Amino acid sequence: MCGRFSLQTPVPDLADLFEADPSRLGEWSPRYNVAPTDEVIALRRRAGGRELVPLRWGLIPNWAEDPGSLPLMINARSESLETRRAFRDLIMERRCAVLADGFYEWRTEGGVKQPYFVRRRDGAPMALAGLWDIWRGPDGPVGSCTIVTTDANDLLEPLHDRMPVILEGEGAQMWLDLDISELTMEPLKPFDAEALQVFAVSGRVNRVAVDDPACTEPLDAPIRGAEGWGRRPRPGEAPPDQLGLFSV
Repeated sequence: MCGRFSLQTPVPDLADLFEADPSRLGEWSPRYNVAPTDEVIALRRRAGGRELVPLRWGLIPNWAEDPGSLPLMINARSESLETRRAFRDLIMERRCAVLADGFYEWRTEGGVKQPYFVRRRDGAPMALAGLWDIWRGPDGPVGSCTIVTTDANDLLEPLHDRMPVILEGEGAQMWLDLDISELTMEPLKPFDAEALQVFAVSGRVNRVAVDDPACTEPLDAPIRGAEGWGRRPRPGEAPPDQLGLFSV
């Protein structure tokens, strides 16, 4: 799944990289710990090109009478997009990509939830497949979005059985294209494990109020490949250098 992420790449660079109009964005400061209900930057197609827009992370369907009574839909399983009411109409014409530099996932090690940061090995920003909608409430319209997930690849499976769909190249074009076709769902698959790196980071990121560069700083060398997890403690077990309760 995807429950926290970061985005530090400046808006002008994002606009150039994704060939998108950023005029609808206001001031955007680097974010190191984006959490649900925060404002995020989404890339979407419009007539004549692409645009960058601010959206609330956590989808509010346009038909919702009381958003507070609904679960916080920060993620959407790719397998349910065509059947779940909140998503099935949106895949027709409200597909987007949520922009991030990397995302966090947690793993229990030695009885402690250890956060990890996942990013592209080449350091480029990620375009995470998403859906967006507009809910019209008493205080005006609210644009919101959710991030689409798929099965985890071999590198990330020890962290979680799901991962966000990372789009690039032709796959991004297929997903963002305004016209839906039999190719639209094709990019919704695990990203190449060889193109990603993952490393442990400080528990500072556990607190949503903490949003600084230290959140993404590595604690040790990146884990390379599924076999790299063999050097980490098994989930729920103490690290080799940590004394057990009854050690002598």
